[in-house]
Amino acid sequence: MSELRIQHNPLLATWRRVAAIVVKEIRQLARDRMTFGMIVMIPLVQLLLFGYAINTDVRHIPAGLVDLSQSSYSRELIAITEASQTVDFVRVYASAQEAEQAIVRGDVKAVLYLPANLGQRLSVHPAFNRDSGRSNSQTLQPVGQWLVDGGDTVIAASIRSLRQLPLDTLAGRALKDNVPTFEVVQFFNPQQRSVVNIVPGLLAIILTMTMIMFTSAAIVREREQGNMEFLIATPVKPMELMIGKIVPYVLVGLIQVGIILGIGHLLFSVPVRGGLLTLLVAALLFIFASLTLGLVISTIAKTQLQAMQMTVFILMPSILLSGFMFPYEAMPQPAQVISEALPATHFMRMVRGIVLRDALLWDLQRDALWLAAFTLGGLVFAALRFKKRLD
Repeated sequence: MSELRIQHNPLLATWRRVAAIVVKEIRQLARDRMTFGMIVMIPLVQLLLFGYAINTDVRHIPAGLVDLSQSSYSRELIAITEASQTVDFVRVYASAQEAEQAIVRGDVKAVLYLPANLGQRLSVHPAFNRDSGRSNSQTLQPVGQWLVDGGDTVIAASIRSLRQLPLDTLAGRALKDNVPTFEVVQFFNPQQRSVVNIVPGLLAIILTMTMIMFTSAAIVREREQGNMEFLIATPVKPMELMIGKIVPYVLVGLIQVGIILGIGHLLFSVPVRGGLLTLLVAALLFIFASLTLGLVISTIAKTQLQAMQMTVFILMPSILLSGFMFPYEAMPQPAQVISEALPATHFMRMVRGIVLRDALLWDLQRDALWLAAFTLGGLVFAALRFKKRLD
């Protein structure tokens, strides 16, 4: 009787068929552990990244020190500056020239330069010498200098906040009117144009997205299109297959490098100070590393949908933790550990160093060697996982 009622009630029959499809989709989703895991992990990772790892309040910037004064004044200023927790003095240099080279290499983000006549420069101000008799209306020369990598505008702004803070603390009160300050010298980006920092970083993000996307479905696509039988019948070895899968996309990556940096220079006047050969080597290392990461994903995923989901899972941390949107120094230690495992982080340092600071490959050898090792290890891992047979 109930079956007859359903047959004579089209609306009820429609809802019954829809319910059957819904139950079928839920069961299929429950069996797809990879997709179900992504449903949980993607929002969880995004929440943790935005809520915990992302911090625009920059602290503990690695800084260098050139103290030619070696006086009680200089020691007090250094202690006061470190107590602010804005910078950590991790290197000591003998001269300003040595410190500038350290900034070019990326060893430090800023350097505090204290001249030999520091005490004399301070003594002319009434706050530090009441008997000086100097009028506050007269111009005072800077007490010292901050040499800053101006490529990162957020870090440069944090250093500028230290122009007067140590002197206020040293004087025991907030100094006003005509007061001595630290001069801030911003290398590589004196106009503080954020686009100068964004365009090279955008190159790393775009290459990450496209290169991984190209190869993440490479092996899965062969299986879904029925080409695995052909591969089984050939004498192609797993490592040969892995290399053959990534080589065609290298040229695509180099074209993207040329487009991004070329348009960035023409439209936004972003300088390319480094050598083109150095830039080419760095780009090739990163392109191979990203393509290899895509291949590793392709050997793990069972469908192209899963490969796409895993690509998104890699892309989000690459955008947020590589130093593209937020300074690396502002991240907590656990986030920095995750960041170091991402190829985009190492290329971000390299491309900004080459394009903005004219850094040499030797200056960036640690990141270059990491990308090379990642590519080699990823190729071996992908080849071992690949089974030249049908599941």
